[in-house]
Amino acid sequence: MRSPRPAALIAAIMVFASLSVSGASDRSSASQAPSPSSAEALRKQADKAANELAKATKAWEDRSKQLSASEEKLKQTLAALGAADAQLNQIREPLARLAANTYKEPGLLGIPDLLGDDNPDQALAAATDLTLLSNEQKTLVDKAGQLRKQHESLAATAQDLQSRNAIEQARLQQEVGGLKARAAALTTQLTAALKKLDPNTRLRLTCQKSLVADARKYPNGLIPSRYLCQLPEPGRSLRADAALAFYNLNAAYKRRFGTQMCLTDSYRSLGEQQRIYSQRPGMAAVPGHSNHGYGTAVDLCGGVQSEGSAQFNWLQSNSKRYEFFHPSWAYSSPFEPWHWEYTKENTPTSSD
Repeated sequence: MRSPRPAALIAAIMVFASLSVSGASDRSSASQAPSPSSAEALRKQADKAANELAKATKAWEDRSKQLSASEEKLKQTLAALGAADAQLNQIREPLARLAANTYKEPGLLGIPDLLGDDNPDQALAAATDLTLLSNEQKTLVDKAGQLRKQHESLAATAQDLQSRNAIEQARLQQEVGGLKARAAALTTQLTAALKKLDPNTRLRLTCQKSLVADARKYPNGLIPSRYLCQLPEPGRSLRADAALAFYNLNAAYKRRFGTQMCLTDSYRSLGEQQRIYSQRPGMAAVPGHSNHGYGTAVDLCGGVQSEGSAQFNWLQSNSKRYEFFHPSWAYSSPFEPWHWEYTKENTPTSSD
């Protein structure tokens, strides 16, 4: 039997991704935001729930395989039962004739009067014929008895398998229902908990450093969105390691200025690089060479774009504590106070 995979494990695995999307527009105030320890507790709670669902689903799948094996055995048993029935049908007519002849001439099964013939040679020949006939009859009867026993055994086995499989099928359906209900309850619980977190903390929970290795496999500007992490600014994203650093920078910035950092650009696809390069030749990196295409650079606004502003000065003094920096070329060639990069990235030095 081919059993469908329950939605429980998928729901558990995808819970953080779906919750980050559903809660991306929520903006809780700093006074409502749980502490980092609360966020870590939430992650542990979600991981535990996912592990429990994974184990339950594995047990469900193992039992499904056992049921499939049992149903295959039932199929083979029914095929053998059909073959036994066919053999019985083949010897049913000879058995019927034998029974009829025995009823009409009982002497055929005993010592016939032929042995009392005065001619010894004829008597011996008759005895030989009778022995052959008797052996054939015995073989036929023995074969019928064996087939009947085989038929009865196979029929009993098939009935037992059908009964047990029906019970197991009902049990599996009940377990699937339980898994789905458990996943739904956990999703509801975690959704409510995540909505209480500030955007930086919520996004941090959904962004995994394990995405970095996969993102590096793709050329500049061709990184699939599934390997990037969303930023608080809707529609903006960075590679996971840069995004995690940016969350911390953004949190510090918000504590200082009371607002999220303003973004005009972050990861930039190859198509977007080509568009900007055609519009600003000499002011943008050659397509395929921009740090934006690696998902490790941001362009900022909200005051940062003006050198000497409070926001720019604060970033200049504090950004490296959070693994971001303003590259030296951006002070003069070309002058781009809004452009900031992730410090731990080893990519060619380039302009915007």
